[in-house]
Amino acid sequence: MAITTAGEVKAVAKYIRMSPFKVRRVLDQIRGRSYREALIILEFMPYRACEPVLKVLRSAVANAEHNEGLTPADLIVSQAFADQGPVLKRFRPRAQGRAYQIRKPTCHITITVAPGKIED
Repeated sequence: MAITTAGEVKAVAKYIRMSPFKVRRVLDQIRGRSYREALIILEFMPYRACEPVLKVLRSAVANAEHNEGLTPADLIVSQAFADQGPVLKRFRPRAQGRAYQIRKPTCHITITVAPGKIED
């Protein structure tokens, strides 16, 4: 947990065993939305990446509520991004004694929430 500029509060999940490309597809949908809207979107999207993103979003809101005294209803997702983490390299046996490399990507998910105006 770290506090960024102008009352923004962030949460980070590191070494998530998922491709950052697949996580970014989900983060693009919630960026700029209110906390309540983002929860609804994540709840009903069919992607496996929604689960860790939801955990990070709830963590960021809990940080804002506990450490800054902000109310969850007033928060918007100001930043949401996924960086690439280390890649786990595994090998699978193939024909004629060869080895085939399997790359298992990881990612770091960062979500920043900030108090903002909600447009109805």
